[in-house]
Amino acid sequence: MLAADWSLYDLLALGLGYLLGSIPFGLILTRLAGHGDVRDIGSGNIGATNVLRTGNKKLAALTLILDALKGTAAVLIGARFGQDAAILGGLGAFLGHLFPVWLGFRGGKGVATYIGVLLGLYWPGAIAFCVTWLVVAAVARYSSLAALVASAVVPCLLWWIGETRMALLFLVFTVLLFWRHADNIGRLLRGEEGRIGAKKT
Repeated sequence: MLAADWSLYDLLALGLGYLLGSIPFGLILTRLAGHGDVRDIGSGNIGATNVLRTGNKKLAALTLILDALKGTAAVLIGARFGQDAAILGGLGAFLGHLFPVWLGFRGGKGVATYIGVLLGLYWPGAIAFCVTWLVVAAVARYSSLAALVASAVVPCLLWWIGETRMALLFLVFTVLLFWRHADNIGRLLRGEEGRIGAKKT
């Protein structure tokens, strides 16, 4: 889909998707709960994993759900104007989450929003992502590795079933997700990444 082929509705879907995606739920919820600025703790990230470092599991779960749903919402709103608008809405939401203008373009790592966009565009793919995540997490005990492997599986799955445009979209998402997880990848390679359920010493 070339930019020259985009309609006004496509552009609106992209813009609205970006605005939805850029809502920093982790930051908003932690402040409302009296935990201050989540960017001042842990990794400094606004996503659910860092919100969990406040010790509030319910708040982290709510952040995860809302970060996913904003991606789904962007797709569903765009879908009212066609498949192209749905895809662009999802693209906008993912970019908005990673690069929110309100936070100096420093957002989250994108896993929840990735799942949310996938849920809106092709829900079996979201199930495949979650199943892959659970299997890898159960075997390796690394949350970051599970997310990376699951995100690599999705474009291959979409390509295999003939959804070429969505496969390319999620390939872009996967590359960006790997880039945002560069520190995690480094720690995995050094054997320093924290395992799921491991007690801090």
